[in-house]
Amino acid sequence: MSEELKTIKELADELGVNKQNVQYHIKSLPNKERLKNEKGIILLTIDEQNFIRAKILKISTDKVSTDKISTDKISTDKVLADKVLADKVSTDKVSTDKVSTDKENNFLIEKIKIQEEQIRDLKEQRRNGKEQLDIKDSQIAQMQNLLDQQQRLALQDKKLLEEYKSEINELKSLKMPQEDKKENQSQEEVQTIKKQMEALNDKIKGQEQLNNQVSKKWYQFWK
Repeated sequence: MSEELKTIKELADELGVNKQNVQYHIKSLPNKERLKNEKGIILLTIDEQNFIRAKILKISTDKVSTDKISTDKISTDKVLADKVLADKVSTDKVSTDKVSTDKENNFLIEKIKIQEEQIRDLKEQRRNGKEQLDIKDSQIAQMQNLLDQQQRLALQDKKLLEEYKSEINELKSLKMPQEDKKENQSQEEVQTIKKQMEALNDKIKGQEQLNNQVSKKWYQFWK
């Protein structure tokens, strides 16, 4: 797979800094020769981008921390920072072999740090993925329990409805009181039968409401 090359300007725009900032850190790279495109513009490899990115982001982080200090201290720190940069420029004048070796070592150290950070991120992602799988397994177990409960309730409801319908049919099949009985007694028996039928109908409605509540709970769980 080919590397994604970037120009100095592209990397500077990505990091929110100017080109001079990126060019300054390019001097810390161990290899002297730079890749160029057909227009002669310098191209940076992935490793070079990561090295410069780590350097600039670290400087940006340090700057944010420094901004929280009082104005006088900021001025003092800036003077010290300028001195450090000046000292670094002086150090760069040391023999070519030693400087080249130090740059190469620093480049390798930064590269190792970046790889270690990537490994830590991968481990964290793996741990989060395992936790999500455990949560999914628990949810599936809960859904299975709800499904079993709904099936049991459905069987019970069906049995109760059949019993209620049977009782209603039995009541309907009862013969009306004979004409030779007293009118008051006939009316009382009719009222009694009506009340029994109303009670059975109330039971059926209550059971249907219970079924609807269970179905709503099941729907909300899956929603």
